[in-house]
Amino acid sequence: MPIADNVRLVLDEAARAAQRSGRRPEEVTVLAATKMNPPEAIREAIEAGIRAAGENRVQELVEKYGQNAYEGAALHFIGSLQKNKVRHLIGKVELIQSVGSEDVLREVSRRAEASGIVQDILLEINIGREPQKAGFLPEAADETAAFCAALSGVRLCGVMAIPPAGIPFAKTVEYFDAMRNLFVDLSAKKYDNSTVQFLSMGMSADYAAAIEAGANLVRVGSAIFGPRNYAVR
Repeated sequence: MPIADNVRLVLDEAARAAQRSGRRPEEVTVLAATKMNPPEAIREAIEAGIRAAGENRVQELVEKYGQNAYEGAALHFIGSLQKNKVRHLIGKVELIQSVGSEDVLREVSRRAEASGIVQDILLEINIGREPQKAGFLPEAADETAAFCAALSGVRLCGVMAIPPAGIPFAKTVEYFDAMRNLFVDLSAKKYDNSTVQFLSMGMSADYAAAIEAGANLVRVGSAIFGPRNYAVR
């Protein structure tokens, strides 16, 4: 199916999920997860109505950025972020969704200050407490949000999470509900340098359920671009 048709289907389903959760469709942003997709496919998705694109790999983002692949859409970084790659993102992305450690948080702030900007970020929450996965534990979210307030180079804009893979759908929904509660708690507090407004969770297989649980930012890749061909890399 053409990418434009897929975009229409995804946006329609996201709109219905938003309405089921008592919100307007425009309150939810569908981000196209563009990993391993060429610039022409990304441009087609943007022309079809996608307003935000997210890249998982720094090198891939830099390469496509130089090819104007994301023109017309807000650009986010959504992949695992290492401290030594931060410098390549500052000044290019509107939002770093995956700040998952204090070391990376400090480096983002330092690099942003040096560039004379304030970088919008989300805290990555390790909601499933997976030892192999980056991210702050849920009980550390409040303390980390307060820590962000002391860093002049970042603006905390919310939280993101990816529940563990391969678990029953009902358990995924439980994790979504836990993230919604965490987001509501953070939103109710007032921190300097923050505007807690985004709850980012949900991907191609479960974005509608994530929206119904309260997400207002979802990352959709294969449902827009089709299955990724990992054999080409």
